[in-house]
Amino acid sequence: MAEYYIRGLTEGFVTAAEVIRWSDEVVVASPKTEEWMLDISTAGEDDRMGVLHHLHAVQGEIDQEALARLLAGK
Repeated sequence: MAEYYIRGLTEGFVTAAEVIRWSDEVVVASPKTEEWMLDISTAGEDDRMGVLHHLHAVQGEIDQEALARLLAGK
């Protein structure tokens, strides 16, 4: 999802507010809160570049097929 939101912010089809709401949901659902989650959750809705920066801290593998499906809907 982080890669989807990175693309969305850079291409303009996602707002920082949407990413912040997603991060809030991740914080609630995750058994362990990570620093990037809190950084995004506490970012300002007008801080698109800051949110984008924090998204790059998300660790994990990109599911290219899932990403392609998400992007196809935009």
